[in-house]
Amino acid sequence: MKKIFCIVLSLFLMALMCLPAFCEDEVFSDETVKYYKSLGLEGTTLNVYNWGEYIDDEDLDVVAQFERLTGCNVNYTTFESNENMYSKLSGGGVSYDIVIPSDYMVEKLMNDGMLQKLDFVNIPNYERYFDKEDYGYLVDDEINGEKVSDYAVIYNVGTTILIYNTKYIKEKPDSWSILWDEKYDGKILMFNNPRDSFAIAQALLEQDFNTTDTADWDAAAELLREQREKVHPSYVMDEIFNKMESGDYYLGVYYAGDYELMKENNDDLDFAFPKEGVNTFYDAMCIPTSAQNKKGAEAFINFMLEPEVALANAEYIYYATANKAVIDSGEFSLAESEAVYPDPDSITVQQFHNLPNDTLQYMNTLWMKVKGENNAAVIYIIFAAVDVLIIVGIVISVLHKKKMKKYYSV
Repeated sequence: MKKIFCIVLSLFLMALMCLPAFCEDEVFSDETVKYYKSLGLEGTTLNVYNWGEYIDDEDLDVVAQFERLTGCNVNYTTFESNENMYSKLSGGGVSYDIVIPSDYMVEKLMNDGMLQKLDFVNIPNYERYFDKEDYGYLVDDEINGEKVSDYAVIYNVGTTILIYNTKYIKEKPDSWSILWDEKYDGKILMFNNPRDSFAIAQALLEQDFNTTDTADWDAAAELLREQREKVHPSYVMDEIFNKMESGDYYLGVYYAGDYELMKENNDDLDFAFPKEGVNTFYDAMCIPTSAQNKKGAEAFINFMLEPEVALANAEYIYYATANKAVIDSGEFSLAESEAVYPDPDSITVQQFHNLPNDTLQYMNTLWMKVKGENNAAVIYIIFAAVDVLIIVGIVISVLHKKKMKKYYSV
Protein backbone atom coordinates (compact mmCIF):
# COMPACT_ATOMS: atom_id res chain seq x y z
CA MET A 1 0.00 0.00 0.00
CA LYS A 2 2.81 2.34 0.86
CA LYS A 3 4.39 1.76 -2.56
CA ILE A 4 1.07 2.40 -4.34
CA PHE A 5 0.57 5.58 -2.31
CA CYS A 6 4.02 6.85 -3.33
CA ILE A 7 3.31 6.14 -7.00
CA VAL A 8 -0.06 7.96 -6.84
CA LEU A 9 1.53 10.88 -5.00
CA SER A 10 4.29 11.11 -7.61
CA LEU A 11 1.78 11.13 -10.46
CA PHE A 12 -0.26 13.80 -8.68
CA LEU A 13 2.79 16.03 -8.20
CA MET A 14 3.78 15.56 -11.84
CA ALA A 15 0.28 16.55 -12.87
CA LEU A 16 0.50 19.72 -10.76
CA MET A 17 3.83 20.60 -12.37
CA CYS A 18 2.43 20.13 -15.84
CA LEU A 19 -0.90 21.85 -15.14
CA PRO A 20 0.13 25.33 -16.37
CA ALA A 21 0.88 23.86 -19.79
CA PHE A 22 -2.75 22.79 -20.13
CA CYS A 23 -4.35 25.89 -18.56
CA GLU A 24 -5.89 28.48 -20.82
CA ASP A 25 -4.36 31.97 -20.70
CA GLU A 26 -6.33 34.27 -18.40
CA VAL A 27 -6.31 37.17 -20.89
CA PHE A 28 -5.65 36.00 -24.43
CA SER A 29 -6.81 33.13 -26.61
CA ASP A 30 -4.57 30.13 -27.21
CA GLU A 31 -4.19 31.25 -30.82
CA THR A 32 -3.00 34.70 -29.75
CA VAL A 33 -0.55 33.28 -27.20
CA LYS A 34 0.83 30.86 -29.79
CA TYR A 35 1.24 33.64 -32.36
CA TYR A 36 3.36 35.90 -30.14
CA LYS A 37 5.46 33.04 -28.80
CA SER A 38 6.23 31.97 -32.38
CA LEU A 39 7.74 35.32 -33.41
CA GLY A 40 11.21 34.50 -32.11
CA LEU A 41 11.57 37.68 -30.07
CA GLU A 42 12.76 36.00 -26.88
CA GLY A 43 15.92 37.63 -25.58
CA THR A 44 15.61 40.70 -27.81
CA THR A 45 15.15 44.29 -26.61
CA LEU A 46 12.55 46.83 -27.70
CA ASN A 47 12.91 50.57 -26.99
CA VAL A 48 9.52 52.32 -26.77
CA TYR A 49 9.18 56.12 -26.50
CA ASN A 50 5.67 57.32 -25.57
CA TRP A 51 3.82 60.14 -23.85
CA GLY A 52 3.68 60.00 -20.06
CA GLU A 53 0.61 58.27 -18.56
CA TYR A 54 -0.32 57.02 -22.03
CA ILE A 55 -0.51 53.25 -21.67
CA ASP A 56 -2.30 50.99 -19.21
CA ASP A 57 0.12 49.88 -16.50
CA GLU A 58 -2.48 48.93 -13.90
CA ASP A 59 -5.37 46.60 -14.81
CA LEU A 60 -3.73 44.74 -17.68
CA ASP A 61 -0.20 46.17 -17.56
CA VAL A 62 0.29 46.14 -21.31
CA VAL A 63 4.09 46.20 -21.42
CA ALA A 64 4.36 43.34 -18.93
CA GLN A 65 1.89 41.27 -20.96
CA PHE A 66 3.87 41.83 -24.16
CA GLU A 67 7.06 40.80 -22.41
CA ARG A 68 5.32 37.70 -21.03
CA LEU A 69 4.00 36.54 -24.39
CA THR A 70 7.08 37.31 -26.49
CA GLY A 71 10.01 37.01 -24.09
CA CYS A 72 11.15 40.40 -25.39
CA ASN A 73 12.54 42.94 -22.92
CA VAL A 74 10.91 46.38 -23.27
CA ASN A 75 12.72 49.58 -22.33
CA TYR A 76 9.83 52.02 -21.92
CA THR A 77 10.54 55.75 -21.59
CA THR A 78 8.32 58.83 -21.87
CA PHE A 79 8.36 62.37 -23.28
CA GLU A 80 6.40 65.52 -22.45
CA SER A 81 5.94 67.09 -25.88
CA ASN A 82 6.27 66.33 -29.57
CA GLU A 83 9.10 68.83 -29.78
CA ASN A 84 11.06 67.18 -26.95
CA MET A 85 10.61 63.80 -28.62
CA TYR A 86 11.78 65.18 -31.97
CA SER A 87 14.84 66.77 -30.40
CA LYS A 88 15.83 63.51 -28.68
CA LEU A 89 15.24 61.46 -31.82
CA SER A 90 17.05 63.83 -34.18
CA GLY A 91 19.98 64.11 -31.78
CA GLY A 92 20.93 60.54 -32.61
CA GLY A 93 22.22 59.71 -29.16
CA VAL A 94 19.52 57.12 -28.43
CA SER A 95 17.87 54.61 -30.74
CA TYR A 96 14.13 54.01 -30.41
CA ASP A 97 12.14 51.23 -32.05
CA ILE A 98 8.70 52.76 -31.44
CA VAL A 99 7.70 56.42 -31.11
CA ILE A 100 4.15 57.75 -30.69
CA PRO A 101 4.00 61.33 -32.03
CA SER A 102 0.96 63.45 -32.88
CA ASP A 103 -0.30 64.04 -36.41
CA TYR A 104 1.72 67.11 -37.42
CA MET A 105 4.88 65.61 -35.91
CA VAL A 106 4.36 62.36 -37.84
CA GLU A 107 4.39 64.50 -40.98
CA LYS A 108 7.53 66.35 -39.88
CA LEU A 109 9.34 63.09 -39.14
CA MET A 110 8.32 61.75 -42.55
CA ASN A 111 9.39 64.96 -44.26
CA ASP A 112 12.81 64.71 -42.58
CA GLY A 113 13.21 61.04 -43.60
CA MET A 114 13.16 59.82 -39.99
CA LEU A 115 10.45 57.13 -40.24
CA GLN A 116 10.40 53.67 -41.83
CA LYS A 117 7.56 52.34 -43.95
CA LEU A 118 5.60 49.68 -42.05
CA ASP A 119 5.28 46.08 -43.23
CA PHE A 120 1.60 45.40 -42.58
CA VAL A 121 2.08 41.67 -43.13
CA ASN A 122 3.55 41.76 -39.63
CA ILE A 123 0.63 43.85 -38.34
CA PRO A 124 -2.40 41.68 -39.26
CA ASN A 125 -4.57 43.31 -36.58
CA TYR A 126 -4.52 46.53 -38.59
CA GLU A 127 -6.78 45.07 -41.27
CA ARG A 128 -8.88 43.29 -38.65
CA TYR A 129 -9.55 46.11 -36.24
CA PHE A 130 -8.63 49.59 -37.52
CA ASP A 131 -11.78 51.61 -38.25
CA LYS A 132 -10.82 53.01 -41.67
CA GLU A 133 -14.34 54.22 -42.42
CA ASP A 134 -14.42 56.71 -39.55
CA TYR A 135 -10.73 57.46 -39.03
CA GLY A 136 -8.92 56.59 -42.24
CA TYR A 137 -9.20 60.17 -43.51
CA LEU A 138 -6.87 61.34 -40.74
CA VAL A 139 -3.90 59.55 -42.32
CA ASP A 140 -4.78 59.94 -46.01
CA ASP A 141 -2.42 62.88 -46.59
CA GLU A 142 0.79 62.50 -48.54
CA ILE A 143 4.25 63.73 -47.56
CA ASN A 144 6.80 63.80 -50.37
CA GLY A 145 4.58 61.48 -52.38
CA GLU A 146 4.24 58.94 -49.54
CA LYS A 147 0.98 58.23 -47.73
CA VAL A 148 1.01 58.88 -44.00
CA SER A 149 -0.99 55.64 -43.53
CA ASP A 150 2.04 53.65 -44.76
CA TYR A 151 4.12 54.99 -41.87
CA ALA A 152 1.71 55.43 -38.97
CA VAL A 153 -0.93 53.39 -37.15
CA ILE A 154 -3.37 55.52 -35.18
CA TYR A 155 -3.28 54.88 -31.44
CA ASN A 156 -5.86 57.37 -30.16
CA VAL A 157 -7.99 60.22 -31.48
CA GLY A 158 -9.19 63.39 -29.77
CA THR A 159 -10.54 66.91 -30.17
CA THR A 160 -10.18 70.17 -28.31
CA ILE A 161 -13.22 71.14 -26.28
CA LEU A 162 -14.70 74.05 -24.32
CA ILE A 163 -15.33 73.18 -20.67
CA TYR A 164 -17.57 75.31 -18.46
CA ASN A 165 -18.98 75.27 -14.93
CA THR A 166 -22.79 75.20 -14.90
CA LYS A 167 -22.92 76.86 -11.46
CA TYR A 168 -21.78 80.11 -13.05
CA ILE A 169 -22.70 79.72 -16.72
CA LYS A 170 -26.32 78.64 -17.05
CA GLU A 171 -26.67 78.46 -20.83
CA LYS A 172 -24.55 76.17 -22.98
CA PRO A 173 -21.99 78.31 -24.86
CA ASP A 174 -21.92 77.92 -28.63
CA SER A 175 -18.90 80.07 -29.49
CA TRP A 176 -15.25 80.47 -28.55
CA SER A 177 -16.02 84.18 -28.15
CA ILE A 178 -17.18 83.53 -24.56
CA LEU A 179 -13.49 83.33 -23.68
CA TRP A 180 -13.26 87.05 -24.46
CA ASP A 181 -16.31 88.02 -22.36
CA GLU A 182 -15.39 90.62 -19.72
CA LYS A 183 -17.89 89.07 -17.29
CA TYR A 184 -15.47 86.18 -16.78
CA ASP A 185 -12.24 88.15 -16.31
CA GLY A 186 -9.80 86.14 -14.22
CA LYS A 187 -11.95 82.99 -14.41
CA ILE A 188 -10.72 81.67 -17.78
CA LEU A 189 -8.04 79.05 -18.42
CA MET A 190 -6.25 78.81 -21.78
CA PHE A 191 -3.82 76.33 -23.37
CA ASN A 192 -0.16 76.83 -22.58
CA ASN A 193 0.92 75.86 -26.08
CA PRO A 194 0.88 78.01 -29.21
CA ARG A 195 -0.84 75.81 -31.79
CA ASP A 196 -3.87 75.02 -29.62
CA SER A 197 -4.26 78.59 -28.41
CA PHE A 198 -3.76 80.11 -31.85
CA ALA A 199 -6.27 77.62 -33.28
CA ILE A 200 -9.02 79.05 -31.06
CA ALA A 201 -8.31 82.57 -32.31
CA GLN A 202 -7.98 81.28 -35.87
CA ALA A 203 -11.37 79.56 -35.61
CA LEU A 204 -12.99 82.84 -34.55
CA LEU A 205 -11.28 84.59 -37.47
CA GLU A 206 -12.36 81.83 -39.88
CA GLN A 207 -8.74 81.06 -40.73
CA ASP A 208 -7.10 77.84 -41.85
CA PHE A 209 -5.26 76.36 -38.84
CA ASN A 210 -2.34 75.64 -41.17
CA THR A 211 -2.09 79.05 -42.83
CA THR A 212 1.37 80.30 -43.82
CA ASP A 213 0.23 83.90 -44.28
CA THR A 214 1.95 86.09 -41.68
CA ALA A 215 -0.99 88.52 -41.78
CA ASP A 216 -3.26 85.72 -40.55
CA TRP A 217 -0.92 84.91 -37.67
CA ASP A 218 -0.66 88.62 -36.80
CA ALA A 219 -4.45 88.91 -36.63
CA ALA A 220 -4.74 85.79 -34.46
CA ALA A 221 -1.98 87.06 -32.15
CA GLU A 222 -3.74 90.41 -31.78
CA LEU A 223 -6.94 88.61 -30.78
CA LEU A 224 -5.04 86.59 -28.17
CA ARG A 225 -3.45 89.78 -26.83
CA GLU A 226 -6.93 91.25 -26.37
CA GLN A 227 -7.84 88.19 -24.32
CA ARG A 228 -4.64 88.08 -22.28
CA GLU A 229 -5.93 90.14 -19.36
CA LYS A 230 -9.02 87.95 -19.02
CA VAL A 231 -7.25 84.63 -18.58
CA HIS A 232 -5.48 83.20 -15.57
CA PRO A 233 -2.14 84.95 -14.87
CA SER A 234 -0.35 82.01 -16.47
CA TYR A 235 -1.52 79.72 -19.24
CA VAL A 236 -2.04 76.11 -18.16
CA MET A 237 -1.82 72.51 -19.28
CA ASP A 238 -2.12 69.71 -16.73
CA GLU A 239 -2.94 72.26 -14.01
CA ILE A 240 -6.37 72.63 -15.59
CA PHE A 241 -7.53 69.45 -13.84
CA ASN A 242 -7.21 70.84 -10.32
CA LYS A 243 -8.33 74.31 -11.28
CA MET A 244 -11.54 73.25 -13.06
CA GLU A 245 -12.34 70.45 -10.61
CA SER A 246 -12.01 72.86 -7.69
CA GLY A 247 -14.81 75.04 -9.10
CA ASP A 248 -12.69 78.20 -8.83
CA TYR A 249 -12.74 78.78 -12.59
CA TYR A 250 -15.71 79.16 -14.89
CA LEU A 251 -14.24 78.32 -18.32
CA GLY A 252 -11.37 76.23 -19.61
CA VAL A 253 -10.12 74.69 -22.82
CA TYR A 254 -8.61 71.23 -23.07
CA TYR A 255 -9.06 67.82 -24.69
CA ALA A 256 -12.29 65.81 -24.82
CA GLY A 257 -11.08 62.70 -23.00
CA ASP A 258 -9.62 64.75 -20.17
CA TYR A 259 -12.97 66.50 -19.74
CA GLU A 260 -14.56 63.14 -18.86
CA LEU A 261 -11.92 62.64 -16.17
CA MET A 262 -12.56 66.12 -14.73
CA LYS A 263 -16.32 65.57 -14.67
CA GLU A 264 -15.87 62.47 -12.51
CA ASN A 265 -14.56 64.80 -9.80
CA ASN A 266 -16.90 67.74 -10.41
CA ASP A 267 -20.38 67.02 -11.74
CA ASP A 268 -21.01 70.75 -12.27
CA LEU A 269 -18.77 70.67 -15.35
CA ASP A 270 -20.19 70.46 -18.84
CA PHE A 271 -18.75 70.85 -22.35
CA ALA A 272 -19.43 72.39 -25.74
CA PHE A 273 -18.04 72.17 -29.25
CA PRO A 274 -18.01 75.80 -30.44
CA LYS A 275 -19.66 76.46 -33.79
CA GLU A 276 -16.50 78.00 -35.26
CA GLY A 277 -14.80 74.62 -35.14
CA VAL A 278 -12.26 72.62 -33.12
CA ASN A 279 -8.98 70.87 -33.73
CA THR A 280 -9.15 67.10 -34.20
CA PHE A 281 -5.92 65.18 -33.72
CA TYR A 282 -4.44 61.72 -33.47
CA ASP A 283 -1.37 60.11 -31.94
CA ALA A 284 0.17 57.27 -33.92
CA MET A 285 2.62 54.42 -33.53
CA CYS A 286 5.64 54.77 -35.83
CA ILE A 287 9.03 53.15 -36.37
CA PRO A 288 12.07 55.45 -36.71
CA THR A 289 14.68 54.79 -39.39
CA SER A 290 17.22 54.29 -36.60
CA ALA A 291 15.23 51.40 -35.05
CA GLN A 292 17.28 48.32 -34.19
CA ASN A 293 14.37 45.91 -33.72
CA LYS A 294 11.84 46.50 -36.52
CA LYS A 295 10.37 43.02 -36.16
CA GLY A 296 9.74 43.57 -32.46
CA ALA A 297 8.34 47.04 -33.17
CA GLU A 298 5.79 45.70 -35.65
CA ALA A 299 4.86 42.96 -33.20
CA PHE A 300 4.32 45.61 -30.51
CA ILE A 301 2.09 47.68 -32.82
CA ASN A 302 0.09 44.56 -33.61
CA PHE A 303 -0.18 43.78 -29.90
CA MET A 304 -1.47 47.27 -29.15
CA LEU A 305 -4.29 46.55 -31.60
CA GLU A 306 -5.37 43.36 -29.82
CA PRO A 307 -8.96 44.00 -28.59
CA GLU A 308 -8.09 43.26 -24.95
CA VAL A 309 -5.08 45.58 -25.06
CA ALA A 310 -6.82 48.37 -26.98
CA LEU A 311 -9.73 48.28 -24.51
CA ALA A 312 -7.42 48.47 -21.48
CA ASN A 313 -5.54 51.41 -22.99
CA ALA A 314 -8.74 53.24 -23.96
CA GLU A 315 -10.14 52.87 -20.44
CA TYR A 316 -6.88 54.07 -18.94
CA ILE A 317 -6.26 57.04 -21.26
CA TYR A 318 -9.86 58.21 -21.79
CA TYR A 319 -9.42 59.06 -25.46
CA ALA A 320 -11.32 57.80 -28.47
CA THR A 321 -9.96 54.56 -29.85
CA ALA A 322 -10.05 53.79 -33.56
CA ASN A 323 -10.26 50.06 -32.80
CA LYS A 324 -13.54 48.62 -34.14
CA ALA A 325 -13.47 45.67 -31.75
CA VAL A 326 -13.39 47.99 -28.74
CA ILE A 327 -16.04 50.37 -30.07
CA ASP A 328 -18.41 47.49 -30.86
CA SER A 329 -17.66 45.42 -27.76
CA GLY A 330 -20.21 47.06 -25.49
CA GLU A 331 -17.54 47.11 -22.76
CA PHE A 332 -15.90 50.49 -23.39
CA SER A 333 -17.30 52.92 -20.81
CA LEU A 334 -16.82 55.96 -23.07
CA ALA A 335 -18.35 54.50 -26.23
CA GLU A 336 -21.51 56.56 -25.66
CA SER A 337 -19.70 59.73 -24.56
CA GLU A 338 -20.78 62.67 -26.72
CA ALA A 339 -17.56 64.44 -25.80
CA VAL A 340 -15.24 61.60 -26.81
CA TYR A 341 -17.33 60.36 -29.75
CA PRO A 342 -19.20 63.44 -31.03
CA ASP A 343 -21.65 63.22 -33.90
CA PRO A 344 -19.43 64.12 -36.90
CA ASP A 345 -22.31 65.98 -38.53
CA SER A 346 -22.72 68.27 -35.51
CA ILE A 347 -19.19 69.67 -35.26
CA THR A 348 -16.72 71.44 -37.53
CA VAL A 349 -13.15 70.19 -37.33
CA GLN A 350 -9.73 71.05 -38.69
CA GLN A 351 -6.54 69.03 -38.39
CA PHE A 352 -3.05 70.33 -37.69
CA HIS A 353 -0.42 69.67 -40.35
CA ASN A 354 3.31 70.21 -40.29
CA LEU A 355 4.11 73.88 -40.86
CA PRO A 356 7.18 75.22 -42.69
CA ASN A 357 10.02 76.12 -40.34
CA ASP A 358 9.74 79.85 -41.03
CA THR A 359 6.01 79.78 -40.17
CA LEU A 360 6.71 77.84 -36.97
CA GLN A 361 9.37 80.33 -35.94
CA TYR A 362 7.04 83.24 -36.67
CA MET A 363 4.25 81.63 -34.65
CA ASN A 364 6.55 80.96 -31.69
CA THR A 365 7.83 84.55 -31.75
CA LEU A 366 4.28 85.88 -31.70
CA TRP A 367 3.36 83.46 -28.91
CA MET A 368 6.20 84.69 -26.70
CA LYS A 369 4.99 88.25 -27.24
CA VAL A 370 1.40 87.28 -26.39
CA LYS A 371 2.46 85.55 -23.18
CA GLY A 372 5.15 88.04 -22.24
CA GLU A 373 3.36 91.36 -22.62
CA ASN A 374 2.35 91.49 -18.94
CA ASN A 375 5.84 90.51 -17.83
CA ALA A 376 7.33 93.09 -20.19
CA ALA A 377 5.04 95.77 -18.74
CA VAL A 378 6.07 94.86 -15.20
CA ILE A 379 9.75 94.94 -16.15
CA TYR A 380 9.24 98.31 -17.84
CA ILE A 381 7.57 99.72 -14.71
CA ILE A 382 10.37 98.38 -12.50
CA PHE A 383 13.09 99.88 -14.71
CA ALA A 384 11.17 103.15 -14.89
CA ALA A 385 10.89 103.20 -11.09
CA VAL A 386 14.61 102.48 -10.76
CA ASP A 387 15.39 105.31 -13.18
CA VAL A 388 13.24 107.69 -11.14
CA LEU A 389 14.98 106.64 -7.92
CA ILE A 390 18.38 107.15 -9.52
CA ILE A 391 17.40 110.62 -10.73
CA VAL A 392 15.98 111.50 -7.31
CA GLY A 393 19.19 110.24 -5.72
CA ILE A 394 21.32 112.36 -8.04
CA VAL A 395 19.20 115.46 -7.34
CA ILE A 396 19.44 114.91 -3.57
CA SER A 397 23.19 114.36 -3.85
CA VAL A 398 23.65 117.56 -5.86
CA LEU A 399 21.53 119.60 -3.44
CA HIS A 400 23.42 118.13 -0.50
CA LYS A 401 26.76 119.06 -2.06
CA LYS A 402 25.54 122.60 -2.74
CA LYS A 403 24.36 122.91 0.84
CA MET A 404 27.68 121.66 2.22
CA LYS A 405 29.59 123.95 -0.15
CA LYS A 406 27.54 126.89 1.09
CA TYR A 407 28.13 125.85 4.71
CA TYR A 408 31.91 125.65 4.29
CA SER A 409 32.07 128.91 2.40
CA VAL A 410 30.52 130.86 5.25
